Amino acid sequence: MRRLPPLTAIEAFVQVARLGSIKAAAEELALSSPALSRRVQSLERFIAKPLFERRHQALKLNDDGDRLLGLIAPALDAMTDAVEAMTSGTELLRLRLGVLPLYATQQLLPRLPELKRRHPELHLDVDTAGHGVARLGDGLDAAIVIARDIDPGLYARRLDRNRVHVIGARSLIEGPDPITRPEHLARLTALVHRDMPETFTAWRAAAGVPELEPAAIDHFDSGNLMLEAAAQGLGVAFMLESHFEAARDERLVQLFDLTVESHYSYWFVCRPRALALRPVKLFHDWLVEALSASDL
Repeated sequence: MRRLPPLTAIEAFVQVARLGSIKAAAEELALSSPALSRRVQSLERFIAKPLFERRHQALKLNDDGDRLLGLIAPALDAMTDAVEAMTSGTELLRLRLGVLPLYATQQLLPRLPELKRRHPELHLDVDTAGHGVARLGDGLDAAIVIARDIDPGLYARRLDRNRVHVIGARSLIEGPDPITRPEHLARLTALVHRDMPETFTAWRAAAGVPELEPAAIDHFDSGNLMLEAAAQGLGVAFMLESHFEAARDERLVQLFDLTVESHYSYWFVCRPRALALRPVKLFHDWLVEALSASDL
């Protein structure tokens, strides 16, 4: 047989590559940081190439490291899955997932039948109570949240990039006094989600009306209720393009043909250690693949 590097060195390399930190990877593998560094260095000596760009308190894969990760990570994951399959029998896997109701309705639930076909052993406890990040490790294994950015101490995977739409009732553009210019919003109520408080101010700045003040600003903690309020003519909702497109509600229209990039994105988040748990990893990998396929 051809000589191979120690499996522990490969495992250390993959964890550091995925987490971008010696300290975080060491915690995942229950090692000291110096011990983990030695394992990574032993792999670099074995292949006679550096695999990382060393930066202050962080590591970034170089081209050789990125290529190696793509070649060996799937094989290592397959080995892990095989061992777990042999030891777990038919035991059910359960994931405690925090997710916002609108994302669950529009993006997650329509895709769950495919997850069930692929991993029938995986079951979800879905929690829509909010504050997902704060509850990680205390009631939740992972969460899908909307935010500008995520605490660097957590594992986070951005799930989308979006634009801000002004969403209103169709009657606003078909009535006797239609809304055709941003300035016309001064006579309407702005509907803003509590998790995206800067959406309205960012939109009006990008639209070139930074001094615009609506008649009032009403705050919601439910995207579903915001869309319904807009459809009922209670105000105009400052939401994401994906919210509008997925709603498929003939009562709603996008006001103004403006492209305004959103500061907010949906993220999959968990504690770094949780990513090694089989239910978390199965769901994470499936979700990333499913969303990538929908963008093709």
